[in-house]
Amino acid sequence: MKWKKLGQVFKQTASSSWINDSALTPTPFLISPDVIRVYAGFRDNLGVSRIGFVDVAADNPANILNVSNEPCLDIGEDGCFDDNGVILGDVVKFGNEIRMYYVGFQLVKKVKFLAYTGLAISTDNGISFQRVSKTPVLDRTDSGVTINAIHSIIFENGLWRTWYAAGSDWQEIKGQQYPKYNIWYTESENGIDFDLKSSNTLCIDNQQDEYRIGRPSVFKVKDKYFMFYTKGSTSGHDYFPGVATSPDGIHWTREDSELGLFLSQSGFDSEHLCYPRIIDTGRKVYCFYNGNNMGKEGFGVAELIQW
Repeated sequence: MKWKKLGQVFKQTASSSWINDSALTPTPFLISPDVIRVYAGFRDNLGVSRIGFVDVAADNPANILNVSNEPCLDIGEDGCFDDNGVILGDVVKFGNEIRMYYVGFQLVKKVKFLAYTGLAISTDNGISFQRVSKTPVLDRTDSGVTINAIHSIIFENGLWRTWYAAGSDWQEIKGQQYPKYNIWYTESENGIDFDLKSSNTLCIDNQQDEYRIGRPSVFKVKDKYFMFYTKGSTSGHDYFPGVATSPDGIHWTREDSELGLFLSQSGFDSEHLCYPRIIDTGRKVYCFYNGNNMGKEGFGVAELIQW
C-alpha cells in the first residue's frame, strides 16, 4: 500500500469538565456524502475517557467542521463494567439505527483493569447513543478473563462477523503492567448475543517478542479481507501497526511490511503511530490513526494512493 500523509487533524486540549486531552482510537463514519464523523475517546483530568466526535469534510479531512460539546456516550453507572471509561470499538449502520460497539473499563483491586464490550444505539444520526444493556454483550470467558473487546464487526450474509481482542494476563515493562492479548473471530445472528464457548477462532497471535496485538480493523476489498492492527513488543518502544490479509475473514496471513505507513521525522506521529482505521467515502480512501503517546496528542489522517 502507498499512502500520502495529510498531517495531524485534531489535538484535544482542556476545554471542559469532561475534556482534558486525547482523542483515543479514532473511528471514522460517513454521516453524509460530504461529512466524516470521527468518533474518539476524550479523557478528563483523571484520565477517564468518554466518547465524543469530530466532524471533518469528506473531500478534505483536515478541515474540521464541528466538535461535539458533550459526550455522545458517557461512562456507565457506578459498579457497571464501563464505570471508569469508554473507548471505540466500531460504528456501523443497520437499518434506521447506528450501532456503536464500545469497550468499557472498570478498575478492580488485583489487576490493572477489566475491559469488556458494550453496545449502544443511536436513532438521531449519531449525535447520541443509548445503551442496549448495563451489562456487556461480550463479557469475560476462559480465553478472555480480563479483556474481551470488539473492534470490528461487519453484517454479511445474515451474520454479524466479529473480530475482537482477548486477554487474560499482564506484561511488566520497566515497572509498569501492560495487558497481553491477541485477536479472535466469532459470529452472531443478531449482533447482541455472542456464544464464545461454542464459536470462536484465534485469528492472529503474537510473534517473537510481541506481547500484545489488537485493535483489529477489518475491511473488505472485492473478495479479499484486510485487517489493520497494532502490536507491541517487550522492548517497550515498538508500538506500531501491521496488516494481514485473508480469503475468508477467518484464516489470516500477516504482511506487516506491506502496510506502507511510517513514522514521521518529526511532529505528532514521530514516536508512535497506532490504531489505524480505514474509511471509503466513495471518492477517496482515508486512514485515520493516533500518533504519539497512543492518542494523547490526537489523531491524523493519510490518503490511500495505491493498494
